[in-house]
Amino acid sequence: MSSSIEMLWWAAVTLAIAILAALVLHRIVFRILRRIAKASDNAADDIVTARLARPTRYALVALAIVLAARETPALEHVWQRVAGFIMPALVGWIALAILHALVKTVELHNDISVPDNRNARRRRTRLAILSRIASFVIIFVTVGLMLLSIPGVRDIGVTLVASAGLAGLAVGAAAQPALKSLIAGFQMALTEPISIDDVVIIDGEWGRIEDIRTTYVIVRTWDERRLVVPTPKFLEETFQNWTREGAALLAPVLLYLDPMTDIAPLRTEFERQVKAHELWDGRVQVLQVTDATATSIEVRLLMSAKDASQAFDLRCDIREAMLAWVRENQPGAIVRQRFEANGLPALTPATDA
Repeated sequence: MSSSIEMLWWAAVTLAIAILAALVLHRIVFRILRRIAKASDNAADDIVTARLARPTRYALVALAIVLAARETPALEHVWQRVAGFIMPALVGWIALAILHALVKTVELHNDISVPDNRNARRRRTRLAILSRIASFVIIFVTVGLMLLSIPGVRDIGVTLVASAGLAGLAVGAAAQPALKSLIAGFQMALTEPISIDDVVIIDGEWGRIEDIRTTYVIVRTWDERRLVVPTPKFLEETFQNWTREGAALLAPVLLYLDPMTDIAPLRTEFERQVKAHELWDGRVQVLQVTDATATSIEVRLLMSAKDASQAFDLRCDIREAMLAWVRENQPGAIVRQRFEANGLPALTPATDA
């Protein structure tokens, strides 16, 4: 009896010393690493150090327990029962920490806040999708290894092998939507129909791609709503991507004026206003009469801006300014309905088109 107590006491003391030594070693090593990271101009060092601090602390504790268990039979007996559950969890945790540190590091080198950010958005989109898929694989494998260390779970798995065919069909049918979305996530990463911060129109809604998951995409609309769109929808249905190859857009404005309108001064005023506007990017400014009917003409004012938001604001400003100019300088350009009364031609003013 006394020998058993002594063995337990010795095992507890050995365990405590091993854990304390591991914590002290971890503290010393990471204090040195943090100082090195702070002295460096690269922010990636700080990210890696911060991400690995917690999982490596527990990994060192587990390593210390392994070393202590080799010298203590009682401790070794206990450790063997839980090692198969703890070690996969620690390895998976470290793998996830390394993955997330790498993702954050790559994101630092791909800033999407700059004006010309097409390549950065493509890389961040691909990285986001692949990192989520890799995280899923790591977690799946980790949980599987942890469950295999439990004898009861392993026995249940062997028992179910006989009915695996029927179970496989049932699970396959039930998991078909999830598998379809997961495969769509792979396709999204490879084909890149959309990227983070792309401007899209889907189901009649205008918005920007805010986040891309393996099974769904978050679209932030112009009025701050969020659309949760299944990933396969972007692969199987038609949608508009205004920033697929670049952010610059053409901004058309249509005015419906009287056929007697003098176009030359209208074109001169349009060009003057566009050149003076801060949102015009200097590429395109065209005024054309694109259609004519018996009662009106369609005048298209075409201008360009560097992105969708600025194109919308430019269109609104130029439309308002041109309508004001027409009212003040060419009131005869306002669309009118012509008819004859008592055999004499007459003009009745109508509302603006």
